[in-house]
Order: sequence, then structure tokens, then C-alpha cells
Amino acid sequence: MKVGFIGIGVMGLSMAGHLMDAGHDLCVYNRTAKKCEPLTARGARLMDGPGDVAFESDVVFSIIGFPKDVEETYLGPGGVIERARPGTLLVDMTTSSPALAKRIYDAAKARGLGVCDAPVTGGDRGAREAALSIMVGGDDADVERAMPLLRLMGRKIVHFGPPGSGQVAKLANQVVIAGTMLGVCEGLSFAEKAGLDPRKFLECVEAGSAGSWSLSNYGPRILDGDFAPGFFVKHFIKDMKLAVESSGEVGMNLEGLRVALSQYEKLAERGWEEDGTQGLFKLYE
Repeated sequence: MKVGFIGIGVMGLSMAGHLMDAGHDLCVYNRTAKKCEPLTARGARLMDGPGDVAFESDVVFSIIGFPKDVEETYLGPGGVIERARPGTLLVDMTTSSPALAKRIYDAAKARGLGVCDAPVTGGDRGAREAALSIMVGGDDADVERAMPLLRLMGRKIVHFGPPGSGQVAKLANQVVIAGTMLGVCEGLSFAEKAGLDPRKFLECVEAGSAGSWSLSNYGPRILDGDFAPGFFVKHFIKDMKLAVESSGEVGMNLEGLRVALSQYEKLAERGWEEDGTQGLFKLYE
């Protein structure tokens, strides 16, 4: 297929690479064009904007920064929905607003386009290993059409329901991660400051009921002083704020999430918003 990919960052570079590995004709766009060089060196075509990607593609994927970026990319003048040819399938994999996903759906359908919201979890490692979990919202026919391509990037793919459902599932996922990361960082810091060997502590507890993906994957990075982003603090703050907003719409006050959000906001205020989410440990050093 002719596949377009918008957003060649920490996640998108690997995800787009898997599509190329499967033999698809890829065109790409990123605001910082240099990030596309590993793909263009392999034959991907670099486009001048998101609308150009859409015009040249049968299926368009995107994984970009913030809801405002998604809105501009899809709904802006000369954007994806305006330039895409009827019948094109659009798959936004950014973690964004459920309400925005529904607006994109309505606008896309009015132009005869297929559309899915399909945010992911699994971090940079999951992207590299094509082992992401992908949460999908959209019409059955559009999701069925997207599935063969999604399987090139993810290991667990679940269709949750109508447009916006994928985004709701991802925000709930971020609620789980927020509490887990808070526990990982506080637990490791407490053990170390109380005189335990933190590596022995990590090896012990990850085999027990405290074990989790976050503990096993981020714990060693924390102890190595590796705070490079698999997922940026600034993007995690965005996700948590979206979850607070969306939970309010269903009458919930997620107090644990608000605590985690306040800690991550402190981290950002100290200049560490470009760190990975494991950078939260710095608050306890």
C-alpha cells in the first residue's frame, strides 16, 4: 500500500520503520525534517506537510504531540482531511482528547474517509520491538481495514467501540501508569535512603506482587541514572490533564491521579520536562 506517516519521533520512527519492513511504499512528514533521515535513507519519501502526505496515501498514520497539533494536522486548512482522497483511511495514534477524536471522525466521514483513533502504550521499547498495545475506536469496517497494518506495529490490539473509545482506554491506561510510576520512584528511593542495596531490592520485589512492566523496565534505568525519554514528561503531563478533564465529564474525581500530576508538574517546573517519565525519581534524590 501507499502509506503515510506523520510524526517521526521517539515512537514514530520505529513504527514507520516496521511498515517499511513489510514492503509498503512510505511517505513521511515531521516538523523537524532531519528526524526523517533514517527512513528517507531507506527510500521513504519526505513530504512538505501533512496534507501532502494525505494526498499521496491510501492509509495515513499519525503520532504527534498535543491535541492542538492533532487538530491543526487533521482539521486545519490544507490539512489531512481537506487533502485526503475519498476512501483514504486515517489512523491517529496520538494520545489525545476523546471529544477531538469524535470531531475528526465527523469531519472525515463527511468527506468519505475512513477514520480510527488508535493510541498506543509500550514506550520506545514496545515501538522498537513491534510489541505495542493498541487501543482502537472507530467503525467496524474501518478498524478491520486498519488491522493488518496495526499488527505490524503492535502485539495486543483491542477494538473498544465507537470513535473516541480508543482515547478513553488510553487515558485510563495513563491513570494506571501515573500511580505505578509514583510507587516505583518512591519505593526505590525509600529503599535506597534506608540503606538497602537498591538493585537487590529491585530484583527481589519485581518477582513478587509489586512486580510490573514499569518497575522492570524503568527501575534499571533509574538506578543507572538513565532518564532519556521513552515517553516525555511533558507529554505525560498532557495525558494526565486530559484524563482529569475526561474523568470529570463522567462525574469522577481521580484524586490519586491529581497527586501524580502535581509531582510531574514539579518535575517540569525544575526544567526536566524533556526527560522520560522515570525522571520523576529526581524529585526524591
